[in-house]
Amino acid sequence: MKENKKIVYGIYAFSIVVFLLVVSLHRIPKPDFRPDFTYFQPLFHALLNGFCFLLLVGSLLAIKQKRIVLHKRLNTLAMFSSLVFLLSYVLYHYYSPETKYEGNYRGVYLFVIATHIVLAAGSLPFILLAYYRGFIGDVEKHKKLAKRIYPVWLYVALTGVLVYVFLSPYYA
Repeated sequence: MKENKKIVYGIYAFSIVVFLLVVSLHRIPKPDFRPDFTYFQPLFHALLNGFCFLLLVGSLLAIKQKRIVLHKRLNTLAMFSSLVFLLSYVLYHYYSPETKYEGNYRGVYLFVIATHIVLAAGSLPFILLAYYRGFIGDVEKHKKLAKRIYPVWLYVALTGVLVYVFLSPYYA
């Protein structure tokens, strides 16, 4: 199937909207109340990131074994878990104050969080494009892009868990 340019433009537009939304979360005033469920969201986010990491590892193993259907299913689950994460992340940061790390490993934390944020923001359109190309059966373009973006997505998922580990003592 041939790539639909409207979908490709939609992927870039969606990525820009997500980026602007996440950036704006840190600039808008917080509501006067914080729902109880937000106190559990950081752990939920870490679990989603860890689940996504495992799905991505499973996806790689599946494609290495030429189990294409399993590879597609695992990638679809990884996309779904990332979407749930994104929606929950936006909700959490709308209601919750920023959590600051004040531990002994500040340099390591700053490196992890900085690379996590930059790579998460920069990789979104390419993750979506790789998934789309695999979905429509453009295997060559999918493979070419996936070889580059897969390690980034894997790193972002893993560092999402690490960010939680660093910040968990400071969550209110």
